[in-house]
Amino acid sequence: MQSLQNKRLLLGITGGIAAYKSPDLVRRLRDAGAEVRVVMTRGACEFITPLTLQAVSGNRVHDTLLDADAEAAMGHIELARWADAIVIAPATADSLARFSVGRADDLLTTLLRASDAPVLVAPAMNQAMWRDEATQQHYQALLSRGYHFVGPAEGAQACGDTGAGRMTEPLEIAEHVAALFKTQSLSGQHVVITAGPTRELIDPVRYVSNFSTGKMGFALAQAAVEAGAKVTLIAGPVNLPTPDRVNRIDVISANDMLEAVEAVVPSATLFIASAAVADFRPTIAADQKIKKTSDSDTMTLEMVKNPDILAAVAGADNAPFTVGFAAETEDLITHARDKLTRKGINMIVVNDVSRDDIGFASDTNEVTVLVDHESTNQLDSDSIHIDKCDKHHLARRLVELIVSHLKH
Repeated sequence: MQSLQNKRLLLGITGGIAAYKSPDLVRRLRDAGAEVRVVMTRGACEFITPLTLQAVSGNRVHDTLLDADAEAAMGHIELARWADAIVIAPATADSLARFSVGRADDLLTTLLRASDAPVLVAPAMNQAMWRDEATQQHYQALLSRGYHFVGPAEGAQACGDTGAGRMTEPLEIAEHVAALFKTQSLSGQHVVITAGPTRELIDPVRYVSNFSTGKMGFALAQAAVEAGAKVTLIAGPVNLPTPDRVNRIDVISANDMLEAVEAVVPSATLFIASAAVADFRPTIAADQKIKKTSDSDTMTLEMVKNPDILAAVAGADNAPFTVGFAAETEDLITHARDKLTRKGINMIVVNDVSRDDIGFASDTNEVTVLVDHESTNQLDSDSIHIDKCDKHHLARRLVELIVSHLKH
């Protein structure tokens, strides 16, 4: 279940006896690398205590919609945006009815209305209630709206009946959650991604660089692997673990990065340049540490342009689909559109790095994507805006968007 690594999962627990299995489900999801936050209905709290779920999840349990303390910390809208997926286990017959008709009068139903994340439901109820015509209508309605279901399983029930209605076992539910992130939309593709900053030496102890941490590029690498791609990640100096099943190449300077890209990109079908490559480097890097002198209060550093890696890849024969990033502080769309045209790339992702809450060093980002429609034969909107969200969630959104244009 490697696809659950670093995922943010919201577990909704409704009021059924099968709630006793929910702590085990939390444990299995966390063992697979996911972060789990729990939302309990009033009925769920009658079967198992919030303290139990807090202990196994490591996070405060949310159980009230109108909670002033919760809203001051992580409000229900932020919680909805936080989740990569929502899992409801157990889901009672009453909860299916409430979800189906669009109720939003408690925290769990409100989160479902406010989130774009995929939803996996594990029903648990008496076998007669599951077979009931109204329950089946609610089930079909939710399926038609894109909800995913696992179970119910057959067997002996707490009431003494036997039949379909048991909640699926936690391990199998966890496997179905993992499957939500395995799209295989890039199966057979080789994706090359650059990430992080470059360092351009001034002397053996000093360098020119920027504030990039590589988080966005590493999240894109993980998302591409989840989509079935073979991924080569070329990383500048960053302090991040390598995503599972990713071939990582570490580099320092822009010239190092260009050399690494040129070695692997001929076999690539997609190139994503998320690295913040230094535009200039010192003309000459001193062999020894440059010393301060008493006769001068200034230092002049002559700089020369670095190679344009993105333009070089886009301009090559049989170039892969190329995606660039633009970190801007003003006139975002104007500068990004100019970069898209000037470099001859297929798509560009622009964000505002002047904001403290997104971009460099942040776990969240908010971007606008511009597409060269002539090269992709697409007639859709000139730009696509993606609201502020976690970078792992954003990476999957970007991969989905890229795939939609790769197919044309």
